[in-house]
Amino acid sequence: MPDATHPVTVAVVGATASGKTGLGLDLAERVGGEVVNTDAMQVYRGMDVGTAKLPPAERRGIPHHLLDLLDVTETATVAQFQVWARTVIAEVHGRDATPVLVGGSALYTRAILDRFEFPGTDDSLRRELEAELERVGPAAMHERLARLDPEAADRILVDNGRRVVRALEVIALTGRPWSASLPQLEYADPLTLQVGVDIDRPALDARIDRRVREMYDDGLVEEVERLLDLGLEQGRTAGRAIGYREAAAYLRGELGREDAITRTQAATRRFARRQDSWFRKDPRVVWVAYDDPQRLERVLAAVEAVRESVHP
Repeated sequence: MPDATHPVTVAVVGATASGKTGLGLDLAERVGGEVVNTDAMQVYRGMDVGTAKLPPAERRGIPHHLLDLLDVTETATVAQFQVWARTVIAEVHGRDATPVLVGGSALYTRAILDRFEFPGTDDSLRRELEAELERVGPAAMHERLARLDPEAADRILVDNGRRVVRALEVIALTGRPWSASLPQLEYADPLTLQVGVDIDRPALDARIDRRVREMYDDGLVEEVERLLDLGLEQGRTAGRAIGYREAAAYLRGELGREDAITRTQAATRRFARRQDSWFRKDPRVVWVAYDDPQRLERVLAAVEAVRESVHP
């Protein structure tokens, strides 16, 4: 076990709209921590309303990292994010502060926290698969993935063509299922804690539905209109974000406003279920109820337990 005398790294995980942001702020405020974003879409400049990015005025003076790094035409990869996040975490530790990771991108969080080496890439194979994706569509590619690696197909949304292509690339290059290349359940740093926000499905669905309507009231359509002018739909990552594609369809006249809202709500609910399922499979996550008035104290106790386990 490596020598570890720095503060515990805490990742606040769980489904979208479950209350991760508030808990992360409370924790960072209490321990003098700094927030590290682990939401794949909040790295994009201008994607604010639709990603529920916390405005600077609401960050309580707490430093926030890994926000607004890329233009919407650029592609974010898990491998890049792993390097960025681990660098920031090391810098925060160097200030003797607690990194508080907040976000619902499960693979990003696991790639940061766990021992994980990324499989290689092959540009020609990737281009071939991307051309096939354009030709036959994401559903057909997802069906192909399901035949080769059912576990991968279960974890990747049907319309996430970029992730499907990457999984098929890894299978072709390694001769093994994509799921076999996922991070192992072993933290790279023993001073690590994952805290999950536990919320019942009816409460979560109501929060999601309310949040989506608030996004439309708060200017999501206008935000998407601006981003379309900046090349949003050419972005392989940003252009596929839930909420943004539906608002873009509304702007093109393909959907009515209410249809765009209800489709976004439904897609977000499906995404939240997959997030929750992913995190529930990790036995290391310490769960706290979203409405528990003592939830912060429970998290602080869990942090101390991790510290004691490493430095008894």
